[in-house]
Amino acid sequence: MDKIDGACLEQLSQLGIKLILLRCAGYNNVDLVAAKSFNITITRVPAYSPHAVAEHAFGLFLCLNRKIHRAYHRVREQNFSLNGLLGFDIEGKTIGIIGTGKIGKVTAQIAKGFEVKVIAYDICPSTELTMTFGIQYVDLPTLFSQSDIISLHAPLLPNTYRMINAAAIQQMKQGVIIINTSRGKVIETQALIQGLKSGHIGGVALDVYEEEENVFFEDFSDKILLDDELSRLLTFPNVLITAHQGFFTHESLTEIARVTIENILRLAKNEPFLAETTLTS
Repeated sequence: MDKIDGACLEQLSQLGIKLILLRCAGYNNVDLVAAKSFNITITRVPAYSPHAVAEHAFGLFLCLNRKIHRAYHRVREQNFSLNGLLGFDIEGKTIGIIGTGKIGKVTAQIAKGFEVKVIAYDICPSTELTMTFGIQYVDLPTLFSQSDIISLHAPLLPNTYRMINAAAIQQMKQGVIIINTSRGKVIETQALIQGLKSGHIGGVALDVYEEEENVFFEDFSDKILLDDELSRLLTFPNVLITAHQGFFTHESLTEIARVTIENILRLAKNEPFLAETTLTS
């Protein structure tokens, strides 16, 4: 991930740059205080397709639970054995959703279609989810202790950084499944590895990773992977990782392009931006 820190912003300011358009929802890699001091506006695309990421989260879970990725490779090698492919019914289980913004809301709605109990945690609970879909909001310890599956949809903020750590994992059910399609740094990787080694965590599906900026979107197929923690995660049969592709649909890319171009046009017309994130006085 590109880092837009104070030094970078200073150089851009010297070049006369007044607008930086992020083609993503997150902006934790931007120094907003420095941007304000250099009078540079930062815009983003906060909701390019909540359905894309929510659907990918469930796709990851279904694939992990029913071992579809493993079965696919077996069958191609003419191995039709069922050994090691046992999963479980989702119906009747409890899914805990951390973060019920646009993506978390869609995830909760999808989950209800599987006839599960859905509980959630968010600092700003959604009345719509409670009233329309019967989603129950609980505190984090309760969510950890009751959930069979935990799906993370929280932004990366100081209070969410490594929120899934050793202490949090110890509060979770034995055999819990963890899905993360939000930000890699909300999970402490070493604690995740220890939870997998001990068997406390039953499975993990990740579309993001704590140190992904050094690996994701690149091809290392003919190189040595130098990230020891990622290499270790890839050795577990109950870990499924995709390289931050949750957003990667036709609809998402179209919306990202539309909002980005619209903001450029608004700059030319001196009109208010869409999804401006620059700090205000």
